[in-house]
Amino acid sequence: MTMPNTKNTFSPLGTFEEHVLLAVLRVEHAYGMPVRRELETLTERAVSIGAVYATLDRLEAKKLVASSRQEVEGRSRRTFFVTKLGGTALEATRRMRRRLWAGVQLETTKV
Repeated sequence: MTMPNTKNTFSPLGTFEEHVLLAVLRVEHAYGMPVRRELETLTERAVSIGAVYATLDRLEAKKLVASSRQEVEGRSRRTFFVTKLGGTALEATRRMRRRLWAGVQLETTKV
């Protein structure tokens, strides 16, 4: 039986969406390449620039990020920032993850 979503009016963020939003918050000039580098550094995994831009576009369509043109190091860049709704979505996702992990004990000695 599925319980109605009474606390949030949006779906939880996907893992990569969450990662991209967090990377946008972490970097000074949040356009594609710095976001990609931040993700690769923190996740220690290869990330394609296409996946970053597709996710940023999807997040913008959901109004979780917004973008504007800014000059960065002499070049015009489409930079992103997390909106208030995006911050709310991140916080809701963090609360959900805490609930999911509550009471879980990983037993590292079992194979």
